[in-house]
Order: sequence, then C-alpha cells, then structure tokens
Amino acid sequence: MSPRVARAASDRGRVLVVDDDPTLRDTLALVLADRGLDVRTACDAHQARERCDGCDVVVTDVRMPGEDGLQLARTLVTRPDPPAVIVLTAFGGFDDAVAALRAGVTDFLSKPVPTPELIAAVNRALRLHGARPPASPEVPTLDGASLAMGRLRDRVARMGPLEGTVVIHGETGTGKERVARGLHAASRRADGPFVAVNCATLPEALAESELFGHVRGAFTGAVTDQPGLLRQADGGTLFLDEIGDLPAAVQPKLLRALEERSVRPVGGGREVPVDVRVIAASHRDLAADVEAGRFREDLWFRLAELELEVPPLRERTDDVPELAEAFLEQTVATEGLRVTAFSDEAMGCLCAWSWPGNVRELRHVVYQAAALADGPTIGLDDLPPRLLRPHAEIAAPTLDHVERAHIERVLASVGGNRTAAARILGVDRKTLYRKLLRP
Repeated sequence: MSPRVARAASDRGRVLVVDDDPTLRDTLALVLADRGLDVRTACDAHQARERCDGCDVVVTDVRMPGEDGLQLARTLVTRPDPPAVIVLTAFGGFDDAVAALRAGVTDFLSKPVPTPELIAAVNRALRLHGARPPASPEVPTLDGASLAMGRLRDRVARMGPLEGTVVIHGETGTGKERVARGLHAASRRADGPFVAVNCATLPEALAESELFGHVRGAFTGAVTDQPGLLRQADGGTLFLDEIGDLPAAVQPKLLRALEERSVRPVGGGREVPVDVRVIAASHRDLAADVEAGRFREDLWFRLAELELEVPPLRERTDDVPELAEAFLEQTVATEGLRVTAFSDEAMGCLCAWSWPGNVRELRHVVYQAAALADGPTIGLDDLPPRLLRPHAEIAAPTLDHVERAHIERVLASVGGNRTAAARILGVDRKTLYRKLLRP
C-alpha cells in the first residue's frame, strides 16, 4: 500500500476542486468540506498540478482557459500514485463522456450537479482509490419546522445543562436515543463519554455484571476484571434504553448505585465511585408498570426527576419532507446511488401515511425506494405497496393542514419574520395573521 493510501485510510479524504469560476469553485468546496472532507482549490490546470500532491480525488471543470479538464485528467492519471478524477461540464454529451472515459476519469457529471449526486460520486471515487469516505451525518431527527419539535428542542436545551436524571417517553422508532444524545451534547458532560445500552438485550443472568462490572473469578468465564457500563460512562452519560425491561433483580442495585454514586462489581469487596448522569427511555407506560408491580416505584421516582415526551411522526407530518430528503441524501452518500429527489406524488404519499413505525419506518422506506428507483426521481411505483393501498390506515391531511404546514416552513426559513414570509407567500400581513390564527 502506498504511503498516501495508508494515510487516507485513517485520515479525512482529500479533494482538490478545480474551476475557473470562483463562485462555483468555492460553493463546491464548501459542500464537500461540510461532509468532513479536506478540500483544496485551484483556478486552472497549472495550479491544480501544483496542489494535487496527496489528494485522493480531483473534481475539475472541463472547459477552462488554457489546458482543459480532460487534458488535466490525462496528465494526472499518468502519475505514480494518481488521484481519482471527476469531471464536471455544462456541455455534457455522449462524445464528451467517451472522451472523459478515455482520459481515465472516474466519473463524468453534468452541471448543475445536485449535491447528493456530487457527494455520491466523490464517495465512490474515494472507495475506488482506497480512501475512506467520511461518515454520513446522522439524520437530525430533532430538526423540523413543526411546533411539536420546536417545543422538544426547547426542552432539550433547557434540561441538557442540568444534572438531574431524565426519562424519555415515546413510541418505538421516534428517535429517543437522538434526544438522549442531544441532552448529552447540551450538558456540561459533553466532552465525556456517551454510553448507550438497550436493557431489553441484557441477559438476566448477566445484567448485573454488564452494568456494574465484575472481578476476575466472580463466576465461570470471568477471566479478567470488567468495569461495567456505569464505570465506562464515568464523567459522561449512560443511556438506558427500554428501561422497563431491566430485570427486577437488578432494579434495586441500580437505585443504590444512583443514590450512592458508586458501584460494587460482581464478586468485588469494595465500592467504586462513579460520576455519571443517567438518561432512561421507554416506549411503555412506566407509571402503569409501577401500578402493576412490574417496575419499582422508588427507582421510577429516582429516574424521573425530569421527563420528556417525543411526539410520534403522525403528529408532526409537517416534518416528513425534511426528514425524507435528509434520509435520501444519507442513502445516496453511503450507497453511491444517483437518485436526487422525490416526485410530488411520492412526497404527497409520504406525507399522507400514518407512520406506525415512526422515523425508523420512514428511513427504511426511503432507503428501499432509493434502491429501487430506475431514474433520478423516486416515484409512486418505488414506494412500498402498503403506502398506496386505498384501504390502508392513512391520516390524510386536510387542505388547511397542508396550507398551515407550508406557512410554518416558510416562516422557519426566514427566522420567523412574518413580513418576509408574507412577501414570499404572496399575501399581505393581515391575511397571513388570519391564517396563523385559524384553528
């Protein structure tokens, strides 16, 4: 393996953007840098040759003064350790594509290039060249213009800096772990570890050892000391997902650890202090579990110093377009697909579905649709049949609901400035106020 490729395997991918148009050059550079890439720029082929050492990918315009992009590509691919080359052109055609392939380029894209298509092409080039593409950003499930998500973001921002334990309520698939991560990021423990565990996956016989650790020889198979999850999260946050499934025998021990701020490893003879904030979550009604005797009341009161409710997606369908587009961009970037958009009919179908599986179901639907799409646009035929059946359980929005959702998105885009929103919507301010006040 060459030194450059060995470096790329552990470093950020390095990309050189070559274009004589400074506005386009800087725009492309910002788009790529936002994805975690190390980006350089050059205004022509001569400058590109000087700056491409150590680069994994070169993204170049075809038509430039002097030496064009195809000539540059032919020069670069003859180097001992050549970068992958992607060419962009506003004059795309079959002959240009053939010429580009003969010049040894990796990809040939027509301007204007949609962001997802550019990212996908760069990621493909990085993989082909032995470099590691940047990790795709997690879809921001706390984003959205809906009032429900605005309230949730506000409460996360308020609760994050506090030290109290938090219980997050919400249906399966609503993004409770994302909320927990948001609380951790907003806390004074943000630089510490965030450790997550699903209590439903903890074997009852090993749950105590997993949480509190064990010493060597504590039981058959305990060949070394293990710190346990609470100590792994020391100085940070421990997220206990599906806390309602925590074995009953372990619940009083967790309560004691929270009260005493220390743990005793299985088989150990002394307490070990821990400094950890616990955030718990459940899709179940924990208060009802307490009433039924399935969950300890004292542990419930200790955990629920603060409580948050994550709304199901059917109650915030205004956020579906934003989430769907974010999931599509993520899928395109990770899988190297060329899908760039949804048809109006497909997006309307997504907005009308009731989403029993919440955000997780939406992510899976977008992934499958992007994989099946024949062209650059996801259509109705690419969506799962259950979304299309007339007798399916569909929460069809009213016209007023759709209008209100559009108004809220426009308001969010202009930072709540109602005068600017009215101008964009083509109505006067009185009409906008009347529509906002309508129930």
